[in-house]
Amino acid sequence: MTMKPETPLLDRIRSPQDMKRLSDAELRRLADELRAETIAAVSETGGHLGAGLGVVELTVALHAIFDTPRDKLIWDVSHQAYPHKILTGRRDRMKTLRQEGGLSGFTKRSESPYDPFGAAHSSTSISAALGFAVARDLGGTTPEGVGDAIAVIGDGAMSAGMAFEAMNNAGALGKRLIVILNDNEMSIAPPVGAFSSYLSRLYAGAPFQEFKAAAKGAVSLLPGPFQEGAKRAKELLKSVAVGGTLFEELGFSYVGPLDGHDMEQLLPVLRTVKARATGPMLIHVITKKGKGFAPAERARDGGHATGKFDPATGEQKKAASNAPSYTNVFGETLVKLAESDSRICAVTAAMPDGTGLKLFDGRFPSRCFDVGIAEQHAVTFAAGLAAGGMRPFCAIYSTFLQRGYDQVVHDVAIQRLPVRFAIDRAGLVGADGATHAGSFDTAFLANLPGFVVMAAADEAELKHMVATAAAHDDGPIAFRYPRGEGVGVPLPEDGTPLEIGKGRMIQEGKGVAILSFGTRLAEVEKACEALGARGITPSVADARFAKPLDRDLILKLAAEHDALITIEEGAVGGFGSHVAQLLADEGVFDHGLKFRSMVLPDVFIDQASPEAMYRVAKLGAEDIEAKVLDVLGVTRLAERKA
Repeated sequence: MTMKPETPLLDRIRSPQDMKRLSDAELRRLADELRAETIAAVSETGGHLGAGLGVVELTVALHAIFDTPRDKLIWDVSHQAYPHKILTGRRDRMKTLRQEGGLSGFTKRSESPYDPFGAAHSSTSISAALGFAVARDLGGTTPEGVGDAIAVIGDGAMSAGMAFEAMNNAGALGKRLIVILNDNEMSIAPPVGAFSSYLSRLYAGAPFQEFKAAAKGAVSLLPGPFQEGAKRAKELLKSVAVGGTLFEELGFSYVGPLDGHDMEQLLPVLRTVKARATGPMLIHVITKKGKGFAPAERARDGGHATGKFDPATGEQKKAASNAPSYTNVFGETLVKLAESDSRICAVTAAMPDGTGLKLFDGRFPSRCFDVGIAEQHAVTFAAGLAAGGMRPFCAIYSTFLQRGYDQVVHDVAIQRLPVRFAIDRAGLVGADGATHAGSFDTAFLANLPGFVVMAAADEAELKHMVATAAAHDDGPIAFRYPRGEGVGVPLPEDGTPLEIGKGRMIQEGKGVAILSFGTRLAEVEKACEALGARGITPSVADARFAKPLDRDLILKLAAEHDALITIEEGAVGGFGSHVAQLLADEGVFDHGLKFRSMVLPDVFIDQASPEAMYRVAKLGAEDIEAKVLDVLGVTRLAERKA
């Protein structure tokens, strides 16, 4: 049982309004208590820890000085918003974090008026804050009113083009807008790129206060004849010493860098900005991810995400693994293929660990590219690699590939370039909820001419699909696989390339056929065991490919059975829709085939365990069994007898 920390000041805070009465010294103590409370809460639920610990002082300072929720505080990505939730009336619900029916792990408009804009993908905050600022000046209203707009964005998120698009627009509009650049040299992985290097140079020299003092006193150091140019000289010194030139050229007044853990710096600067800002302001704060919790500070990722853990030691309470994860199977298979093919290279967008490319990077660092949080660039960069004769694997979560869809169409598909898309986190992912669900990739890829789209039914199939993608040079190819462990099937020593567009029979039966696409196959097999007890033996096939479809297999199943059911871990418009189109085009429905398609429902499913989410989606073994009984009329017959 977690020992409750002593939090006498925090116990008095029911909303940010209660913080207005605290002295600066009390606010510093409140930050210490808030950090302890955050550690205690996340130790019981798991979740994103390091990012929140890094912004504790900033969170306290912002809520103490600004008038939230009238002032709109927008957290980019918002995985760092746990301390914010504690201060805004949700402390008593923190033990429900990321659980079914509980608090979201991100900001969510429907959860609290203190969450004015939901987020879980990066780099959206400045655009949203600018929207609030313009709405305010145009007379827009919300129940809480519309005051200042404050975006808090990490240095990793600033590497995305969208952030710069927003800053460019904000600088041109000149509206009062406050952007806080939370610079911790860490998003999920260590930072990459020229922008990170630029930020490092900004704070490589003397502290900010010394630079400001030098700039302020510069006029008196100038010879008399040059004092008319004092303002220009002062700005030049500021630019050279403090280094905010890039931001200032975009139209922002730059302040920083500040120590983001020093309330004596944060409070007066934020008060001054609140009182005097007229146009766009950028406040550059330096923080440490995982601050105040030694195990997180020591971790390579700053304690980014964690399961339940012992708050005294940081030791995580993880269940023993029974099978390799799909992510590791992908990473290890790709390394083995790359050992014999120097053309294989890998691209990821700030997720080398999450996509399984850490092993590849260690083995082939010159062929592994982390481009930062920049999915659009990642896709087109991979397209360029393919056009240049390489065999690139672009490893991106399903939910994040959505951000690069135009590039998939325009730069990859139209040019028929052989980019290999490794789509991790396909299907429902659990505690991260709707924002991270991999629901749509089958639908948005399978409608593209010339695209090959595969889904692995298990970890052995994934190994074969990685080999298939490596060998496929005739246009783009994608393979999708879920988060978590495989189903425990034996793994072959090497993957064997599959015949493009050919599925496989799993079980011969009669009456009804089930055609599975992806890892619901294990649930189909469970359903068949239950159906067998009723004397019903369905035929079962693993489609493997959503595009091109195995035309012969599908038409054979349709011809030899009274009913055909497709099942997939994706939204309507995907695999089942393509099967239905084929059957319609071939006139199969003219002869009485019963057809059903089991897909994700037309709703965004809130966070829960993956198992619970699939129960909501009605894609579990019991649901498959019920669908078979229904299509055969068995359920209705039983009801009539009753």
